Amino acid sequence: MKTIGLIPTRLNSSRLPQKCLLPINGIPMIIHTYRRSKLSKKLDELIICCDDKKILSVAKKYGAKAILTSPHHTNGTERITEAFKKQKKKYDLIIDIQGDEPLISPYHIDQVIMYHKKNPEVDIILPSLKIKPVNSTSIVKIVKDKKNNVLYLSRANIPFEFKENAKFLYKHLSIISFKNKSLIKYSSNKKTQLEKIEDIELLRALEIGLKIKSINLKGDSFSVDILDDYKKAETYMKKDKLFKLYK
Repeated sequence: MKTIGLIPTRLNSSRLPQKCLLPINGIPMIIHTYRRSKLSKKLDELIICCDDKKILSVAKKYGAKAILTSPHHTNGTERITEAFKKQKKKYDLIIDIQGDEPLISPYHIDQVIMYHKKNPEVDIILPSLKIKPVNSTSIVKIVKDKKNNVLYLSRANIPFEFKENAKFLYKHLSIISFKNKSLIKYSSNKKTQLEKIEDIELLRALEIGLKIKSINLKGDSFSVDILDDYKKAETYMKKDKLFKLYK
């Protein structure tokens, strides 16, 4: 099974303008994501999918493969679908790697790919990390059944602590593996009602009947959404062992 990693990124992020180009220890954030993903041993190809020539120019400057996509996509999954359709080679699995996670682990990418190859009947693999209950709408939480099938995703804390306190929650990790036909089916459908309400793109996949399984990973990673996240990433990167391999 051939695998391609696609990194969707856009220039005009609302909460932290042009965050993908912000320098972290002297390197633009999107390049951190690209170079760390390149350390994966299971990806056959890796491309940044961007909506602006500024990002394309930065990618070329740092020797990263990149492709210009439409600025009108409503989310990253639609953006990578366009890029996937432009590929001349055939790929069985498409790995959506979010461009705003500069501390992403290549080992997590490999684990997701291996898990999907062992479960080829599943449309989408969505990894999760255990976290302590935290009231943050920036963190998407997952509820899954005993067989790791994803039941729902929310920006609220789920399950709701009505009768018992939750010892931990499952956090949505931004490495998503799609079967090629499942990705096309997702993008051929319009935004669904739950997706609009929660602003979580994978809710569309659940609503149209795609099967999503989750794999629980160990470690840590976070998205850079606001200025505090950016400052945190700068601090963490200085101590990060992987950074030494590609800086």
